[in-house]
Amino acid sequence: MATRQEVADRAGVSVAVVSYVLNNRQVVKEETRRKVLQAIEELGYRPNQMARSLKTKKTRQIAVLIHYIGNPFEAGLLLHIEETAKRHGYFVFVQTYEPEREEELRSLLVGRVDGILLLGQPVSEETLDYFGSLDVPVVSAMQPASGREATAGVPYVDIDWPSAMRSLVAHLRGQGHERIAFMTAGGADSAYANRLEAFREAMAEEEAGAGPSAILGGGGRFEAAERELLRLIDGGGELPFTALVCANDLMAAGSLAACRARGVAVPKRVAIAGCENILMSSQLSPPLTAIHYPRQEAGEAAMAMLLGRMNGSDGEPVRLQGQLIVRGSTRADG
Repeated sequence: MATRQEVADRAGVSVAVVSYVLNNRQVVKEETRRKVLQAIEELGYRPNQMARSLKTKKTRQIAVLIHYIGNPFEAGLLLHIEETAKRHGYFVFVQTYEPEREEELRSLLVGRVDGILLLGQPVSEETLDYFGSLDVPVVSAMQPASGREATAGVPYVDIDWPSAMRSLVAHLRGQGHERIAFMTAGGADSAYANRLEAFREAMAEEEAGAGPSAILGGGGRFEAAERELLRLIDGGGELPFTALVCANDLMAAGSLAACRARGVAVPKRVAIAGCENILMSSQLSPPLTAIHYPRQEAGEAAMAMLLGRMNGSDGEPVRLQGQLIVRGSTRADG
């Protein structure tokens, strides 16, 4: 492996100049910078990141904890988080969050990252205190479940779910639906808990105290949602609802697939809506009505919040506006 001295010798400069170029210092002439970069490429030099971290106490890495990389919504958020991180000279370390392995996660990340970005996971108070003692800030893209005391104080970026849900419920009511169900995943600690709570509030406001006609468990994924709705359809009798709001678009797509498999007309017999507006939602049959979640804006804002926290500033919650996109899965005229 090439050394910094060998790069300096090849470029005809001092080791200090090589360090200036690697650290993007502006004191180096452009012609000299090009010579150093060319030498680095020719020799295949790679800085010793661990040694640099020990010296600067910075890794230039951040961790993003995900639920399920197969969810296009999370992948979209991650894309914009990573793009923003790269513009600021940071690498992104992605790890699936599993509550039962949280202690291992702490060991894995210690000394490797300068900050941690959640996707609404309810990490424990012990974990937050641990990284707080190491001056590794934690923020969240998606509000952690409000019922979990430990993560209640974590700064976050999310959309204004109460407003968005009011728009969706009002639309469904305007289409004649009185029995509206909600499909979620996980319990009170789930990142979807806030979406369910906003839905409950919207139903209470719209129907003078009424709540959801049913709460279904769709597991957060296409296949689990499809199985759940098939179970209800195959159980005989009428479904206990005429409209279904799904906490994410994967579950809405799985619900559409179940209806198609059993010949249940959408939206004539059951209207279905999602909460994210991922790309595939407009391509489903019928196209899916959904609350549009501005993933680019949210990803960029969450990363900017984390960068601010790493530089010592306080982070206040950021609420973005969601937009209801009405399509054929709920519209009576198809």
